[in-house]
Amino acid sequence: HHGMNPVVLVLASGRGERFLASGGSTHKLQARLGDKTVLQHTLDAVRASGLPFHVEEAPHPGMGDSIAAAVRATADAEGWLILPADLPLVLPETLRRIADAPDEQTVVRPVCLGQQGHPVRFSRACGAALLALHGDQGAAAVVRRHRLWTVEVDDLGCITDIDTPEDLEQTLQLLLARGVA
Repeated sequence: HHGMNPVVLVLASGRGERFLASGGSTHKLQARLGDKTVLQHTLDAVRASGLPFHVEEAPHPGMGDSIAAAVRATADAEGWLILPADLPLVLPETLRRIADAPDEQTVVRPVCLGQQGHPVRFSRACGAALLALHGDQGAAAVVRRHRLWTVEVDDLGCITDIDTPEDLEQTLQLLLARGVA
């Protein structure tokens, strides 16, 4: 079997302070992008990938706590694809390509136009380290302890996250350019 069947962990518990502070009128995940919310777009991509997934929506003090809770909830998974919920244009193919990377690659992430994107795949070997995350410490701390493998993808969606209303506007332009909005 080539690649593992990792569970996609959709991290949707952030409070989106930056978005609100920069003039957003709703939580960024509930902001409209075309005819759906940001979160709905992200979940649609995850569903279309065919991979198993877990949405972590409970409030947590920080990104680290959110990741740890999601890994705890899916403790028997072969691996995990960590996907912040504010990447509404990520392509299902990107999720599948990262899931399909060879098993021995402990940490894998997509790269588009020289920029590292999401999701980041972690093998079971990283489980304990992910469970130990807390506060604002994201998975970057775990990535640094392992060799990072990258997969070149032609997917601006994997590097387009939403922190400000301007990001939302740019993302809408991208969506329109794809001809699907």
